[in-house]
Formats: sequence, structure tokens, C-alpha cells
Amino acid sequence: TRPRFAASGFSTIARSLARPVGGALRPSARALNRSYSAVAEARAVLESELDGIRSAGTWKSERIITSRQGPRINVDGSSSILNFCANNYLGLSSHPEVVQAGIDALKTHGAGLSSVRFICGTQDLHKNLEQKLAQFHEREDCILYASCFDANAGLFEVLLGPEDAVLSDELNHASIIDGIRLCRAKRLRYKHMDLENLETKLKESQSSRMRLVVTDGVFSMDGDVAPLSQICDLAEQYGAMVFVDECHATGFLGPRGRGTDELLGVMDRVDIINSTLGKALGGAAGGYTVGPKPLIDLLRQRSRPYLFSNSLPPPVVGCATRAVELLLASNEISQSMVAKTMRFRNKMTQAGFTISGLAHPICPVMLGDARLASMMSDDMLKLGVYVIGFSFPVVPKGKARIRVQISAAHTDEDIDHCVDAFIQTGRKHGVVS
Repeated sequence: TRPRFAASGFSTIARSLARPVGGALRPSARALNRSYSAVAEARAVLESELDGIRSAGTWKSERIITSRQGPRINVDGSSSILNFCANNYLGLSSHPEVVQAGIDALKTHGAGLSSVRFICGTQDLHKNLEQKLAQFHEREDCILYASCFDANAGLFEVLLGPEDAVLSDELNHASIIDGIRLCRAKRLRYKHMDLENLETKLKESQSSRMRLVVTDGVFSMDGDVAPLSQICDLAEQYGAMVFVDECHATGFLGPRGRGTDELLGVMDRVDIINSTLGKALGGAAGGYTVGPKPLIDLLRQRSRPYLFSNSLPPPVVGCATRAVELLLASNEISQSMVAKTMRFRNKMTQAGFTISGLAHPICPVMLGDARLASMMSDDMLKLGVYVIGFSFPVVPKGKARIRVQISAAHTDEDIDHCVDAFIQTGRKHGVVS
């Protein structure tokens, strides 16, 4: 049984904290009325915002999955639904070796650390994964974060000061935008993948101490690939560094799946990479930065998301480590993506759909209208295919689409079924004839 003093002790603390100095425990009726009024006013404002989202047709519902992640899942009581909207690019989220590695880590290292890294939250598992990720990307060192959102939030504030400049693609991921907002550097935004505009911004910022060109390797809403070779040319010409977010490239782009920098032959010219463990590399959680060792050392000392967030749980680290080991040993899984991606893109184009991007497994089916994207995705689910419509504010107004994502775990039959469902649904809504 618990010691009886424990509850009474906490009660005493609670009463002392609640009691105003020199006053009674209960606030006055007037103070309560003001409080209730403030809450009621806030509720009205929030409900108005929610009504606006609903009326615009951009409400985001969460469908309940009752199975493990994979090419087929159970959704809202329906079984064996084809899943074409996960970031499970390599099908490793439920790979038996990845799952077993997580179980093993749970048994040997526990459920969690109950600590941040620098206090008592660094295990051998964390250091091992950081070493393997640095090896995978052929960089000097690596630091783990709870997510790549945190990695992006923690980098720019540490690296760049008021005398520096950051040049960012206008369609970079929200986490990059938020991370840049936290730093005190001069901020310049260049037009999407517009090299001429980037050069203009580089000329404008020549008086800065350090300059960092920031881009996604692959832009997740359109599946287009940044022109890294030309970006690196400009950066070298004007004495700038290059940062790439590789969340939608790590594991499957390039001959060995190293990412966009390998695909475009600039691994030795990109200075800093941020990426995720939550997509191709097992799909659990976590993000990281790889780059020069002095930068990684400084991030460990000053990066706030790293310093003030709990360590990644051992099972997550175990799963991700095994995923990276599989990719270090063979490129067979990553290379299987190309044919499957082109099978879907070619069949959909032949059917009359507009597919954005090039040869990336992100295949946005462009529709334009938010309500249409939402209705079509609902009808696709009735045909046994799980896809999601994307609209403002995730994408610009008038650019609504259904984003299809191909996985190495999909079969040719899965892809053909998805295309057939799109054709049937597209005809129903007048998108194709």
C-alpha cells in the first residue's frame, strides 16, 4: 500500500498553490464571471474558425486504422483496403526484421529513457544509430531528434546569427519555414526552383558573413526534385553553403537509396542534410541532422529541441537501426520502386489524369477543387482504395489534389486496381471521359 502521507502531502501543496496571498481559496463571483466570459468568447472564435474550414470543404477527418501499416490495411471496420497514401516507401514499417528489432530493443533497453539525452538519456543504441546514419549519408557525424520537424526547428537558430543570411525555396516544408523563423539571420525567399531568382538573392546577400541555401530535396506535395547540381554551382560561385531536407528521398532515391544528392551526383557538395526515420526508414518516429562534426557538436550544446526533448524510445531506435542496416547491405528494395512508380504514372496519364512531378513515387493526381478531391477520395475508399485529398492550407488554393504514394510493398495488381478505381471515380465526377 502507498504511504498515507503521500496524498495528504500533495493536497497540502495544492492548497498552498491555489490560495492567493492574504486571500481565500475561492475566487470572487466577479472573477469567475470574467473567466467564464473569456472562455465563452474564445469558444465562439474557435467555433467560427472551424465552421469556416467545414464550409470551405477543407475539413480533415481522421480515418481509424485497426491494423499494422502496410499495402493493405483495415480502415473503419473495413478489411483489406489497399493503402496508397502512406510514406511507407520501402514497405519497412511492418517488415518482420524491423519489427523484431523493435521487440528486442524493448526487452533489452526498456520502453523509454524518462530523460533528455545529456542528462541520462543516451544509450548505446542511440550512438550506434547515429554512427550508421552518418555512414549511410557519408557525412562526418549525426544527431538524432524526436522528429525531423524538431531537427529543422533546432538547426537554423544555432547555425545562423544576425550577420548571416538564409535563402529558402518558397515551397519548402512548413517545418523549414518555422525553423527559419526562429533564427535571427536575414531571410530571403526565392521562387520555387528558380535558379535565376536564387542567384539574384545570392547577389543581394553578399555582405553577409555566412549564407545558407535551403531546399527540400523532393517537394512532398508535387513530387518534384530540386535542381541540386545547379544550386550547388551557384552556392560555390557565391560562397554559400547548401542544406537539403531529404525526408521524401532518404532510402529510395539514387542508385543506393542515399537520396537526392546521390541521385544528382552532388553528395560531396551538399553540406548539411536533415531527414526522417518516420517514412522509408521504418516509419516509426524520429529525425536527424548529418553534416560536419563541429556543427553536430554545437547542436548537441545549443539545439533546443534536442536539449529539451526526451530521447527517442529504444524500440523506435531498434526499428530504425535495422532498417538502415538492410539498406546498407543491399539496394534491392529501393531499386524496385522505379518500375512500380512508372507503371502507375503511365497508366494514369493514359487514362486522362494530370499527374504532377516526374519519376518520384509521390504521384499527385491534380484536381483543382477541394470538394472534388475530398469527394473522390471518399468514393475511392468505397472501391477499396485508401487515398486522401489535399487542399488549402496544405497546398495553394486552386491546387487541390489526391496524393498517391507508391510503395515497394505494392504489387502490380495493387497498382492496376488503384488505377481502375481512379478511372471509375473520375468518370463519375466528370474528371475523365
